[in-house]
Amino acid sequence: MYVMSIDAGTGSIRAVVFDLGGRQLGIAQQEWHHFSEPGVAHSMSFDCKANWQIALACIVHAIADARIDAKQIKAISATSMREGIVVYDREGEELFALANVDARAGAEVAWIKQEYPELERHFYERSGQTLALGALPRLLWLKRHRPKLYEKAAWVHMISDWVLYKLSGVFTSEPSNAGTSGIFSLKERRWDAAMASRLGLKDDIFPEVVESGSVIGTLRPDVADVTGLDPQTKIVAGGGDVQLGSAGLGVVRQGECAVLGGSFWQQIVNIEGATVDPTMNLRINPHVIKGLSQAEGITFFSGIVMRWFRDTFCQEERREAERLGVDVYSYLESLAAAVPVGSYGIVPIFSDTMKYGRWYHAAPSFLNLSLETTSKAAMFRALQENGAMVSMFNLEAVFALTQTQPQTITFAGGGAKGALWAQILSDVTGREVRIPRVIEATALGGAMAAAVGLGVFADLVEASQALVAWERTYSPDGQNHRLYQEVAQRWRRLYDAQLALVDQGLVDSMWRAPGV
Repeated sequence: MYVMSIDAGTGSIRAVVFDLGGRQLGIAQQEWHHFSEPGVAHSMSFDCKANWQIALACIVHAIADARIDAKQIKAISATSMREGIVVYDREGEELFALANVDARAGAEVAWIKQEYPELERHFYERSGQTLALGALPRLLWLKRHRPKLYEKAAWVHMISDWVLYKLSGVFTSEPSNAGTSGIFSLKERRWDAAMASRLGLKDDIFPEVVESGSVIGTLRPDVADVTGLDPQTKIVAGGGDVQLGSAGLGVVRQGECAVLGGSFWQQIVNIEGATVDPTMNLRINPHVIKGLSQAEGITFFSGIVMRWFRDTFCQEERREAERLGVDVYSYLESLAAAVPVGSYGIVPIFSDTMKYGRWYHAAPSFLNLSLETTSKAAMFRALQENGAMVSMFNLEAVFALTQTQPQTITFAGGGAKGALWAQILSDVTGREVRIPRVIEATALGGAMAAAVGLGVFADLVEASQALVAWERTYSPDGQNHRLYQEVAQRWRRLYDAQLALVDQGLVDSMWRAPGV
């Protein structure tokens, strides 16, 4: 008996097969891309038709990779990038879908702030979300700019819910991802439709909310025909990638802490359910564990910037890695390990710290390159140091809010595959960093939800305690930590100076939240 987890991330989708002991048996992954809609500035559409075909292919290939009979898979759950939404008509056809960092609704955010100056704070106190990535401005954009589509809108939910709907034909949502829509009550763990009606939006388009691990249906016959899966396969509510990833890391108790290093990096600490940040700099999301929420910092594009650097500058290194039979990132880490702390003074200007209430980035750049010491290995290490430093700043803000000081950080996702980035994170933060045996923690969290749906475990806490094991641990080097404190403060000052260039209109922001 096996389970499958489908992980629909920002940069790729994967299907992963697990046994009931949490052992990964097969995986298939394919990169996908989200494109701007013609004539719509800052848009990032989600192509439901094309992406569903990619999802189906990953399901089939993961089963083949696992070398099992597809009918032995008894339950499937799903996780996804958060904030992305899908809108449907009454027949269940997708009308409109957006990926997570779609920023088309800037004018709508500005209008809401102008017409209702206190509304964002009021909504934040209830939902833990600002308007920056929320669904309300996007739905308002749809009403204003695509009124015929808006008139047909009968349902809305998140991309992980979309995966489960495509598998089961049942509309549901669960708290951890629906909470990132900003139309949700942290305290009550349900849609807060009054938020929509306050802005003149439909308030009857939100599906039933069920907790992660709940069975929502069985597999649609047409999907069974394409994949070879049993039509009686249970389809089980999953969650947001960070929250299910936290379960997959064993971060299920109040005060525990993790860094998830994927396309985006998230730094999270488990907190009591309805706590919010008075500064509004941090977002607060419902956890997949009932009764808990998570205070979260986000580092934009850390993994995507690495992919850009690999694809743009490292063709020679890719060929050499292929010749050696190793992953190109592992090969680049082996080169970067010889570069000293601080990467010869190279300063990457990409991701910034979390400023949820007024969030925009400087222009992407490398500062302080040297003709004598700059190399691709040094630039690669500088990017890794940048990701770790922003994580440190975000975690410090979360610790200040929660009055906690965890001494151990759990690190997972693609960033944790190699040894160097984990050691840099430990040295920068001055904390022990532990790596789980299954670093694809988000997929494992989905497998846990599926196993709960089968009745193998009573809940996700029990599943996490049974299935999470540790691969290796990194301890901070005291001298490196002291050096990184100087590097981090210098980076902070330089980043602020680069933001000032955006403010002066001299360069373009890498990313700007709608309405900022």
